[in-house]
Amino acid sequence: MSGNDPDTPSEAEHETHAAPPGAMARRFRGFLPVVVDVETGGFDWNRHALLEMAAIPIELDEQGLFVPGQTASAHFIPAPGTEIDPKSLEVTGIDLDHPFRLAKPERDALGHIFNQVRAAVRRQGCQRAILVGHNAHFDLNFVNAAVARSGHKRNPFHPFSVFDTVTLAGVAYGQTVLARAMQAAGFDWNAEDAHSAVYDAEQTAKLFCRIANAWPSPLPG
Repeated sequence: MSGNDPDTPSEAEHETHAAPPGAMARRFRGFLPVVVDVETGGFDWNRHALLEMAAIPIELDEQGLFVPGQTASAHFIPAPGTEIDPKSLEVTGIDLDHPFRLAKPERDALGHIFNQVRAAVRRQGCQRAILVGHNAHFDLNFVNAAVARSGHKRNPFHPFSVFDTVTLAGVAYGQTVLARAMQAAGFDWNAEDAHSAVYDAEQTAKLFCRIANAWPSPLPG
């Protein structure tokens, strides 16, 4: 592989570190898991618009257990040149003209979320974020496409590595659909709230924490 190793933090990332490496940094080799969910105008990340995004850093509580942190979210104004399949809006229920949607241009919306993710990375003494998602590469591909399209220079996420809760739930519960995995993990699922980036990210964060907390830590202590 040519070029810089994506696992190696850049000089800019080193400069933003405010905390020494802690338990979270040691647990995932310097990465901070951040749960992400996106709602989109279709399935093609190179063609369809990014419409909603939510991100939830994973933290450690006083007992050393994984817990969801504070949610960062934004609604996006469809980027110029992107398309929206009307069928996707029927599924998500997104009303692009809703007066309280308060959507931001793509670059500004990404910046709003990325700033909060980078702050969480610094607090935990980590090097960078790693995206956690249900069908995680779908979310990451849309994020990466929006970053490239908007020319955003401070993407905190690893460019290709992810933690996929489809895989984790399949191993832990024999379920790959998010709603069924949540129920198998002992959580309630509200189908009416599904397909909201915030709701789906919050449920995925709970699922990730439940599975990760049940797994023996590879670290002493």
